[in-house]
Amino acid sequence: MTKPQNLSHFLQSDGRTVIVPIDHGTAIPVPGMEDTGGLIESLAPSADGFVVNLGVAQAFRDVIGEKGLCLRTDCYKPVHGDNPDEGAYRLYGADEASEVGAHAMMNMLYLHHRNEADIFRECAELIAESIEAEIPVIVETLPFGIGRPDDYTVENIGFAARAAAELGADIVKTAYPTGASAEEFKAIVDSVFVPVIILGGAAMGDDEALLSMVRNAIDAGAAGIAVGRNVWQHPNPGKIAAALAAVVHDDASVESAMKLV
Repeated sequence: MTKPQNLSHFLQSDGRTVIVPIDHGTAIPVPGMEDTGGLIESLAPSADGFVVNLGVAQAFRDVIGEKGLCLRTDCYKPVHGDNPDEGAYRLYGADEASEVGAHAMMNMLYLHHRNEADIFRECAELIAESIEAEIPVIVETLPFGIGRPDDYTVENIGFAARAAAELGADIVKTAYPTGASAEEFKAIVDSVFVPVIILGGAAMGDDEALLSMVRNAIDAGAAGIAVGRNVWQHPNPGKIAAALAAVVHDDASVESAMKLV
């Protein structure tokens, strides 16, 4: 497949996408993914694609079916106890992605991290591989590290998103800047010349806040979402996924999407 053909498994005819990451099993211990196959099946009606680690791609390729399959190529580790903060480190590449029939690869890019130089090189090497393999790369980019909302300012997210695009990302995944208006996020999206999608982060426990964030992002020109924990840790994963898809693909208002939950 060519890169555009692979991308079409995620970006639909409207140019937007709803991606559900279920790649957290190597990073943080979180409940909600115990029945992986059942989870994928329950979310498939609303999801355009899934982000998975290699083991899940191998075990559940048939369950994912024609949905977009994005292989997580790195392990992104938050600080835990006295362990040193290594940030993210690459594990796989285009060969493994081809082996499992992945339509894309995803790798973390932490800016301003103490291991920034290695992280940049690993992302660049993956992107270089992707050119020959024709497998798109979604670069997930955050300043400093995961779970640091105070650092996710408009300035920091704007720099991170542009840097990922400059590095050669086919799609940029990043956080909606903390406290940003739709106009401020629009300025970021407008400065990035590839599609930008927003991540969900830790489960909010507030459906209206989640849908409002996504509505603001779409209004600002975002191409969609990559929301994991806020979907599969929700009391009704299928319903919140449908509500998110309505906002992304049907331009539903927050009020009308709330009725689907």
